[in-house]
Amino acid sequence: MRRFAFALGCAPIAFVPASAFAEPGQFVQIAENERGAAGAPIEIAPHPPDPENRAEGPEQVVLGDEGSAPQPSLGEARPPPERPRRKGLVLESTLGVLGFAGQFRHVAPPAFSTRVLLGYELFSWLMLFGQSELAFTDTSESQNASQSRAFAMWGFGGGVRAGPKIGNVGGFIQADVGALAAQVPHDALAYLGFRGAESLGMAIGGRVGAEWYQRDRHLALCVSGGPRFAQGFSKSGVAGDVPLVWDAAGGLRYTF
Repeated sequence: MRRFAFALGCAPIAFVPASAFAEPGQFVQIAENERGAAGAPIEIAPHPPDPENRAEGPEQVVLGDEGSAPQPSLGEARPPPERPRRKGLVLESTLGVLGFAGQFRHVAPPAFSTRVLLGYELFSWLMLFGQSELAFTDTSESQNASQSRAFAMWGFGGGVRAGPKIGNVGGFIQADVGALAAQVPHDALAYLGFRGAESLGMAIGGRVGAEWYQRDRHLALCVSGGPRFAQGFSKSGVAGDVPLVWDAAGGLRYTF
């Protein structure tokens, strides 16, 4: 009971301000200090303080007179460096035209053709490849519209391609060997004197071309063309017929 009565007697003291225990002279001084702090004017400096340059070493940023880093103009921006051209697996696809220089030109007009090539660059200037092709034409040169027959031509082969590449431009020559045939019903071309074209016959040729590499130098635009000796497209019974076919195409290539 005595401890409880003592606690009740000390409780009001916790709510008495500290100025109540000051002497009369000290109370006046405290009041004057409080009034002076409340009425003190706020001064604004005419210029901001000098910025502190905390960066050190080569990453230090030099600030201008106004305390901000100078910004480079658009004219000072430089394009990123070109990506290096790689050698490796090459995929090439072209669209073009396939024509005939022998007697077969009197049977079929030039055909629309597409070619897909897959190769591997052993060196930056030398590539081994395999290819396949597909073309579409008809017999309208030798038959009227009611008898003309549309047909497809298909083939495959392989070869070697070589050529220099300077900057964004490259050129090449290639030699290839393969087979070529016309996909027609039996004896459809034999009636016109070209029985050998209905089955696969050897085709040997070459071509020249050019390549233009883009900013991503794995990608290139390409054009090429050249002749081939297609054995099966020689006319039966005609001496001296040279079964030449030619093609010209343009397309895209990508080096993986």
